Amino acid sequence: MNITDVRVRKIAKEGKMRAVVSITIDDEFVVHDIKVIEGEKGLFIAMPSRKSSDGEYRDIAHPINTETRDKLQKLVLDAYEKAEDVIE
Repeated sequence: MNITDVRVRKIAKEGKMRAVVSITIDDEFVVHDIKVIEGEKGLFIAMPSRKSSDGEYRDIAHPINTETRDKLQKLVLDAYEKAEDVIE
């Protein structure tokens, strides 16, 4: 799996969310709505999710293993740091 594009939209809303990100995998598959969140230990990513009928949020798409999650998080956070500070 190769992440071939990362698009970052920084936001300036109240709260801990800092950006919304879309990634393209192998120039063939896109995942939208990955969130960059400011946590107690620094920035991290949250995968796209949906609220289920029981009120819990469940990821719609997510890495299956820790190695892939770490790789994805590093790529997204690196792109976030390099993104222009144009805030919506």
